[in-house]
Formats: sequence, structure tokens, C-alpha cells
Amino acid sequence: MDALSSMATISGYKAVLIAADTLPRMFPMLMTAAGTVAPARVLVIGAGVAGLQAIATARRLGAVVSGYDIRTAVKEQIESLGARFVILNVEAGGAAGSTEDKGGYAKAMGEDFYRRQREAMGSVLAEQNVVITTAAVPGKKAPILITREMVERMAPGSVVVDIAAERGGNCELTKPGETVTHNGIGILGPLNLPSTVPYHASQMYAKNIATFLKYLIGKDGQLTIDREDEIVRETLVTHRGEVVHAKVRELMGLAAPQAV
Repeated sequence: MDALSSMATISGYKAVLIAADTLPRMFPMLMTAAGTVAPARVLVIGAGVAGLQAIATARRLGAVVSGYDIRTAVKEQIESLGARFVILNVEAGGAAGSTEDKGGYAKAMGEDFYRRQREAMGSVLAEQNVVITTAAVPGKKAPILITREMVERMAPGSVVVDIAAERGGNCELTKPGETVTHNGIGILGPLNLPSTVPYHASQMYAKNIATFLKYLIGKDGQLTIDREDEIVRETLVTHRGEVVHAKVRELMGLAAPQAV
């Protein structure tokens, strides 16, 4: 039922293809009659579904890949795909696991944390040919992880593909839906990447919807609205003529529904 993961899988895959097509060099190391071609160095920031798919795809193309996420719990996942986990030694503060929300996604951190993260990330970026950013916080503007100064430290010809462009972008120079060239570095802010792979995007989303409807209908073939069920509760917007979803009511400025 997880449509977000389905679409993120496509976004991560397609972002690497865009980067490979834009980068003025090849991804894999090649032994040729004209000498050895060094592999491209790729950094993926954010190891959610999109980030992990980007890491896997870049590895398949033969790049030397590194991955970074504020959640140290994903270290094993990054390394299992053959990439190096980047450690910045930036303390998040608070209790263990405070970088994740209850759904396992990265939580929004304070500006002081992001500032220290950018300072530590600068030298890492300078070594990369490709940077793919996927850091998004559900329901909030994407955090700025790459500043203008950080981009300027990268080698000319390098490429930044900002998957988070639809939520403002992780790079300060990102312009949603456009390609920006700054000091010879290309910053791409693609929008709606799943739509560029329509066959599998439709196939996967259709499966998500069908599975969700089967869950609601149940084995007896009757539609059941169990408002105590977490999945039903979090997806139900209206019931018997009343707006019941807490977030929707909040956005509409409605008071909490009265118990009957």
C-alpha cells in the first residue's frame, strides 16, 4: 500500500540516469587501449527509499558511491549496497533515535544542526563528481544541505541532482524544474520524476491502490470503516457528511469533531 515508496524508488533510479546523462564523463572504471578511465565518484545524501535506489543504480553503473544520512541506523543498508557510509560526526542531540519519526523517516532538525552539517559536508562534496540529494521531511520544506559556497568548491563539470526540488530543494541554488549552471557545476531540479517512467509508475501505483481497496473491503466483500484501525483512521477524510481527519480539519480551521 506504500505509494510513497513506489514513487521514491522510481525517483532514485531516474535521478542517477539523469546525472549520468549530464555528467561529461563515464561512470565506470574502464581499462582501454588509451589507458585507464577512472570511475565517477557519486555521493547520495539521504538514504530513504529514493536514496537507497540511487545508490544501487549508481553502483550498477560502476561508480564509486558514498551515502550519507543523519540516521546512523541506515549505515548497514548503505554498506549492503556496496557504498561507503559517510560519517560527519555531527551530533543530533537528544535521545537515541531522535533523528527519526515514528514512521522511520528523518525528522526536521534545528538550524544549528543543519549549519554544522553543512560545514562538515563541504570537504566531502569537493571530492565528488555527482551529488544526488533526496532529503525530505514529510509535510515540511526540504532542508538546505548544500550552500552556494559548497557548490563552488566542487570541480567544474560536476553535477548536482536535487530530487527534493519539489519541496524547495536541498541545494541553495536549486530552481525547481530548471537546470542551473554555476561556476561550471550543473544543478538540476527535476519535478515529478515518476511521470518520466510512466509504465512502471502506473503499474506500481495501481498495485498500491488495489491493495489498499482490498484491505478496506475485506474477505467478506463488504466495505468496512473501522475508525479504530490506524490505516483507515489516517486515510479517512470524511465520514457521514463530516470532515473527520484531524490534519484536514486543522487546515480548514475546524474545531475537533464532537463524540456522538
